[in-house]
Amino acid sequence: MPENKTLVMKFGGTSVGSADALVKAAQIVKDARADFARVVVITSAMSGVTNLLLDSAALASQGKVDSLPSIENTLKEKHFAAADTLIKDEKLRDATRQEINDLIFSFVDLCKAIAVLGEASPRAMDAVASIGERMSVRLLGAVLESAGIKAKAIESTEFVITNAHYQNAHPDFKVTTEKTRQLLNPLMDAGIVPVTTGFIGATPEGVITTLGRGGSDYSAAIIGSVLPADDVWIWTDVDGVMTTDPRIVRDAKTLPEITYSEIAELAYYGAKVLHPKTIRPVVDAGIGLRICNTFNPSHPGTRLIANPKTNGKVHGQVVKAVTAIRNQRLVTIEGRGMLGVPGVAARAFGAVASTKTSVPLITQASSEQSICFAVPSESAESVINALQSVFASEIEDEDIDRVWMTEDVSIVTVVGVGMRHTPGVAGQIFSQLGNNKANVLAIAQGSSEVSISMVVAAADTEIAVKALHELIVK
Repeated sequence: MPENKTLVMKFGGTSVGSADALVKAAQIVKDARADFARVVVITSAMSGVTNLLLDSAALASQGKVDSLPSIENTLKEKHFAAADTLIKDEKLRDATRQEINDLIFSFVDLCKAIAVLGEASPRAMDAVASIGERMSVRLLGAVLESAGIKAKAIESTEFVITNAHYQNAHPDFKVTTEKTRQLLNPLMDAGIVPVTTGFIGATPEGVITTLGRGGSDYSAAIIGSVLPADDVWIWTDVDGVMTTDPRIVRDAKTLPEITYSEIAELAYYGAKVLHPKTIRPVVDAGIGLRICNTFNPSHPGTRLIANPKTNGKVHGQVVKAVTAIRNQRLVTIEGRGMLGVPGVAARAFGAVASTKTSVPLITQASSEQSICFAVPSESAESVINALQSVFASEIEDEDIDRVWMTEDVSIVTVVGVGMRHTPGVAGQIFSQLGNNKANVLAIAQGSSEVSISMVVAAADTEIAVKALHELIVK
């Protein structure tokens, strides 16, 4: 076993969500130590906990705190049941329960303070959201100790240093590199497994921040890249990256390998396997990344690779995966007066940005008579209002005929690095959709040619995904 071979492993919420899951996680850590001298473990909150915390804070901001006692009991039962079952040493068990209890009390206090103020600031919401991971890290650290693995729980707030952009903070990689090495290397050199929190960091002043929902993957990539590790393994409850959502297509399969550019497209377009920000630190550091199943650890999972063998095609396969984002609306700005007028797009997207809405897809015809883009359904109304306000004079002068939106639509994306430079792929895709009576409302393709996105009516989502998935299995 190479002396300094380092592995970073992240366990998702379902992977630490019960006593049974925690037993499996402990065994996985034990097995990994046979191949890696140095192991860092990152944990999410137990499944369902973060939602419970955030929902409670949202209710508190409306002055509703009646349910706090029952939520407090739910949190205690969930964590204490696992602790009582798995932590054999009475002193360690009592200490772990006490620390978790203190965190639950601080959560209740935060909710009461939010109720008094009548609002929950982003900073307060980050303090609330962090509590799930902070409870989980103490539980998993003690469970590993009980399983005979030397481990130490340490909050990532001590070494992942971020800006003060609460709820979606960005790490300062220079300071984070120094602090991570300074804190984690001595522990690993002493044969101890550091167990740390995903999802959270802290400002230089020590105020807790979060990296955005699903940010534990990103934490693993940050810590893996700054150590640097040899490999980062993401443990979840599926066998890796699937060719599509198995709830839509029953014969969806696990992809043994996928390129970074493909996974970036999939993560962005709705495949809930990796946080979209995870990929960059790992790519920049040239580190291996693997996605595997806690409940089926012998499965090889999906290995992420920088470049495909054989031009990205597997046995002539061009399309690798199909994904769908639901609950979108298409917004269109149209009018002959837009033709050749500079700055229309800039003003349009400035208006969208003012509503803090992200745009996943844009399409414009070369005639310049309309701009069409997708936004999440819940933001569509405020986007329309912002656009009508910005273009009020053009609408009055009839340079812009109308600003309107569709009913709910879905963005269905076909991904495959083998599509690059392969003639006729788009033809195959649209023939397949046409043959299955799925109507395409808009199309977008990036210059990388790794993906083609199509907008279809909400009712056609499953038909489109099933039809396009057939291109993979042909």
